[in-house]
Amino acid sequence: MSPPTPFDDLDDAGGLVAKESRSSNAEPLSVSEISASLKRTVEERFSYVRVRGELSGVKMAASGHLYLCLKDESARLDGVMWRGTVQRLSFRPEDGVEVIATGKLTTYPGRSNYQIVIERMEIAGEGALLALLARNKARFEAEGLFAPGRKRRLPFLPQVIGVVTSPTGAVIRDILHRLADRMPSRVIVWPVLVQGQGAAEQVAAAVRGFGAIAAGGPVPRPDVLIVARGGGSIEDLWAFNEEAVVRAIAESPIPVISAVGHETDTTLADFAADLRAPTPTAAAELAVPVRSDLLNQLAELALRKRKAVMRPVQLGRERLEARGQRLPQPQALLALPSQQLDEAGEKLRRGLGDRIVLARQRLSESAGRLSTPLLMARRDRAAERLAALRLSPALVERGVALARDRLTAMVRVMTSLNPDNVLARGYARVTGADGRTLTAAAAARKEARLALHFHDGVVAVAPGGAESPVPRPANPKPAQPKANPDQPKLL
Repeated sequence: MSPPTPFDDLDDAGGLVAKESRSSNAEPLSVSEISASLKRTVEERFSYVRVRGELSGVKMAASGHLYLCLKDESARLDGVMWRGTVQRLSFRPEDGVEVIATGKLTTYPGRSNYQIVIERMEIAGEGALLALLARNKARFEAEGLFAPGRKRRLPFLPQVIGVVTSPTGAVIRDILHRLADRMPSRVIVWPVLVQGQGAAEQVAAAVRGFGAIAAGGPVPRPDVLIVARGGGSIEDLWAFNEEAVVRAIAESPIPVISAVGHETDTTLADFAADLRAPTPTAAAELAVPVRSDLLNQLAELALRKRKAVMRPVQLGRERLEARGQRLPQPQALLALPSQQLDEAGEKLRRGLGDRIVLARQRLSESAGRLSTPLLMARRDRAAERLAALRLSPALVERGVALARDRLTAMVRVMTSLNPDNVLARGYARVTGADGRTLTAAAAARKEARLALHFHDGVVAVAPGGAESPVPRPANPKPAQPKANPDQPKLL
């Protein structure tokens, strides 16, 4: 027979009023008491546990606490992570990620269930980490963060280069050394953690900080950014797979070169960047050209420019020489005209001699016909013809009389139009410096000196400034003109 239990003396399902048990002296417990007892038992028994499971229902509360579920094929376990612990996480919890959670079990009396208070959470192995990486990559590709159309060309010769990396590692020394060898440039380093807790937030803040620098400010704005880190495992490089870093690089207004890890290492930051470099040293080589190569290229271009400028001159000289060779020699051009000139000169010499001989012959013939009696006879005949000519006095006198009348009329008109004839009656004639008669007050004001002509002389005056009115007599008497004995009478 089985041993008796406290429930054996219950002969029915229950009565109307609770009664004391005949075989037990246990007092009834309240719900709060039994919940507190369970809580102590569970926490004492499971004060430190490590649970492996897949995250589900991940939710971040406004208070900063993280609520989630851990599940496997046949069970699930609620979990909570307080805000201080959440801030120390090295990855972003997402649904479907397999993790190992370390903490303690406790109960939640408000819902009569148990849960795990997580103190530490890690991804369950490299396989789970790679699965999370593939899931995030697919999500970012769907958003277009890795699209080739978003990639920008790097500036050919950046003046300022921003580097986001650890200031104490070998990466920054390699970058500075390579830049000094190729093209000395100004480098601004934003020191960050590149591994561990808070690395992703610092890298994202550095990229956004460089993009927020205003152009022309006290701190120069970089022309290109290099996000660099040395090699390591996927766990060491995980900060560059975080969403904060990927979005900061994709949204950066400055072109970004990603140089995370070695050639075989690949992170999501490489896909979001405008250009991926296999190593940090290669990133420096991609950022700037080689100064010596540029100088050689400039020298070559200068030489090509000089050749291009001189090529038309050289071609023109060659064409000119070729055309000059096809031209006949000057001696050949002048040979025939010189011969013709010689022949014409000879003909001229002979012709002049012949003309002289002919002229002498004609002179001899004419000299025979010239004689003194003949010349005297011709002179006598001319004298007779001259004596036969008689001039008529009336004809000569009539022409003289007509000319005298015209001259008298012209003198009369000139005398009547002479302005100086009226000066004796009280008038004056005003002339300028050049002797020209002035008829208007405006013209007189422009002259530096004036001459007033009276009937008995000339007075030189200077024109005054302001004009004053000239008083007029009340009853002016007209001046009586004097008789001019020299003026001819009209009637």
